[in-house]
Amino acid sequence: MQAPGRTENCQIGVFAAYATTRGHTLVDRELYLPKSWTDDRERCRAARVPDDRAFATKGELARAIILRALTSPLPIGWITADSAYGQDSHFRRFLEGHQLSYVVAVPKSQQVHGPRIDHLIGQAPPEAWQRLSAGSGAKGERFYDWAAARLPAVWEFDGDEPTRQRWMLARRSIARPDEIAYYLASAPLEATVADLVRIAGCRWKVEECFQSAKNECGLDQYEVRRYVGWYRHITLAMLAHAFLAVLAAQERQKGAASGTHPTSWTSHRLRFDVCWQLDPTAVLQTATTR
Repeated sequence: MQAPGRTENCQIGVFAAYATTRGHTLVDRELYLPKSWTDDRERCRAARVPDDRAFATKGELARAIILRALTSPLPIGWITADSAYGQDSHFRRFLEGHQLSYVVAVPKSQQVHGPRIDHLIGQAPPEAWQRLSAGSGAKGERFYDWAAARLPAVWEFDGDEPTRQRWMLARRSIARPDEIAYYLASAPLEATVADLVRIAGCRWKVEECFQSAKNECGLDQYEVRRYVGWYRHITLAMLAHAFLAVLAAQERQKGAASGTHPTSWTSHRLRFDVCWQLDPTAVLQTATTR
């Protein structure tokens, strides 16, 4: 990593967190090695990188982590990720191919059947925006204005009778309406906008895991220079973090039994029946001829 006047050491990892209504913790990790490393086998051997470790993109590492999770005892309902993964069509197709529901962030330039997603969301009628909570934070519920639209099925992937519905979703800041985040989703046919919002907000749990694992378990307190050392330190810190997460969940459960309410990422589902249902043909025609 380049810094003003010097070169700093930098190690990049791909991590997975697991979240439930009872708590959340980091559960898997992979070290990202750029081509400048994997193409230099002598350098890799000096750092004890296995000879069979080839270059893999972050998306490929994420897919490998998800495959491991699918073979584990963990029940998996949804996947969420930031735009680094969400904008990757191969990643989204991978999730759909394994029948996994997802809500993933995408950049404003993301194309949706041709037009950019920010152009399509810009055509949402005022009544399409709903004020919903994306989950509780340090200062209470995280309220934003949300707009969502169903997308047309793609016959090549969905067949004649789709079992899932694709969506596009936008989150707009209440205090700064010009700040809008965008998402693509694939969900069960019965899923609601509130469900999508809840999952989109769940991604913040990854950041909370990083913060607590660094503060409480020393996740970032290492100066290792070898491959095995990185995995050992990160794995031990993650194990300690998971142990603390279980203890915290047990304590909250005791508190709930005595009349208090445990905190979790699950938002209070608000009763909103109005959902922006796009006429995809009309919207796409408008977007491509504007």
